[in-house]
Amino acid sequence: MVATTSTRERLVEVATGLLEEGGPSAVTLREVGHRAGVSHNAPYKHFADKEDLLAAVAAAQLRANRATVQHLSDGRPPGEALRLVLHAYVSRAMEHPEMFRLIYGRWRTDSAELGQAAHEARSLLVSLVQAAQDSGDLPPGDPDRMTALLQALAHGAADLALSGHLAKDGKGHAEPGDLVDDLLARLATT
Repeated sequence: MVATTSTRERLVEVATGLLEEGGPSAVTLREVGHRAGVSHNAPYKHFADKEDLLAAVAAAQLRANRATVQHLSDGRPPGEALRLVLHAYVSRAMEHPEMFRLIYGRWRTDSAELGQAAHEARSLLVSLVQAAQDSGDLPPGDPDRMTALLQALAHGAADLALSGHLAKDGKGHAEPGDLVDDLLARLATT
């Protein structure tokens, strides 16, 4: 049985491609409709405006990220799983900078879909951090705050690298994943 893609899903896929090609400014509902092979009005049946469409793009990616976290966590010790998840986070940011900036940038829309996807993705990460604390791979304390610390380092390292301010052979003498490992090692010894 072949799964069919809904028009809405196809519009999100096309918008994702446009985002990757040229950033948010490349995404217009008219161009998305054109590339999806639907009428120029069809996107407006699914999305109120461009911001609503971009929120759906970000939500779809957050759901995919959550699936990655689940996959990397299956059957692995929590500390190892957390390291792999954080490395996947910085790798995705480096490979897909426009998506990274979209997801973690400022939002001017109140999208329930995006809010739910962000909540579910972060909740899973907090649960993984809690498991790493319970196993002794991370120091005890508030798992939400520890998650924020880990995300801040991973996000900041990726952002610095994308901006040219962090490189193995340049500033910082490290790649983002190296800093993730440095922080995890320091946390493991406390």
